Amino acid sequence: MLKEKLDSAFAIFQTKSPPLIGVDISSSALKLVELSETGKGSYRLERYAIEPLPRDVVTDGNIANLDQVAEALRRAHKRLGSRNRNIAMALPTAMVITKKIIVPAGQSEEELELQVEAEANQYIPFALDEVNLDFQILGPAPNNPEEVEVLIAASRKEKVEDRVAIADAAGLKPRVMDVESYATEEAFVMISPSLPANGRDQNIALVDIGAHVMHFYVLRNNQILFSRDQAFGGNQLTHDIQRAFNLSPEEAESAKKNAGLPENYDADVLQPFMETLALEVTRALQFFFTSTSYNQVDQVVLAGGCALLPGLDELVAKRAGVNTIVANPFASMAGSDRVRPRQLAADAPLLLIACGLAMRSFE
Repeated sequence: MLKEKLDSAFAIFQTKSPPLIGVDISSSALKLVELSETGKGSYRLERYAIEPLPRDVVTDGNIANLDQVAEALRRAHKRLGSRNRNIAMALPTAMVITKKIIVPAGQSEEELELQVEAEANQYIPFALDEVNLDFQILGPAPNNPEEVEVLIAASRKEKVEDRVAIADAAGLKPRVMDVESYATEEAFVMISPSLPANGRDQNIALVDIGAHVMHFYVLRNNQILFSRDQAFGGNQLTHDIQRAFNLSPEEAESAKKNAGLPENYDADVLQPFMETLALEVTRALQFFFTSTSYNQVDQVVLAGGCALLPGLDELVAKRAGVNTIVANPFASMAGSDRVRPRQLAADAPLLLIACGLAMRSFE
């Protein structure tokens, strides 16, 4: 049976979970978030931790050195100071094949599993014994109440197994393997209340600027309706600093983070980089307009490491002609005594995926 072929670690659609720490593995750092529930739909940030990763140990979501990432995860969990060892992790969206199918309603679980397996054979370009597979009934089909819509998700086994191996080596227990776009969508629920009219019936562009890739999403009523990745990120600024001031990659990264650069840095390096970034955002918006029936975005939300560059939100707003804010999924949450508000304000835009993964505890 299909369920016997499912690896429990790839429980994208698992709904009953123990309290979970969200663990986001990016190319530059590990980000951990632990939440508690204070009421239905309201949460408290208990603790979080960010642990830098050495260069090139994670590239495009592929983990080149499992031992180094496992050791960093062990350090991050120790710094977090939590007794909880249950974690939720995520795969990059590009590593997961998803497909919505329509099937007759009222099937037994066994019948549904057989049909999902048959459909998966059509859409997944790998043998089923090479993938981890999961599915979820989304609800009645849009045009026929006698049918239901089912979402299938599959990923190559080695991509899942690498992340499970890292967690195991760090002494942690992976309970859920999610998808980064789904985790982002989950965290966006905590951002939408800070938007005009709670963002209801509006197109909201969420721009998550990572080290190497800019993830561009457009959400409507908390659901992703468009996504695009662009090969541009914060590492471009590091390269610009290297060239301008003849520094090594490590020196440039350190100087970027610690404000240890000459006076002409702002005018000669930072401002041109921000202009290029704003241009990338406007290009992504144009792709959205030409690829869909929509011709308007009501709000831009910036996330990721570059989101807090001084004046970037104003520059994007000016170039794109759209009101722009910086993402903070914790804005409406209480914080424990362990959380320093000023530091959290600087770190919040980096923690979207980890926050969304931690929220899987309460579904």
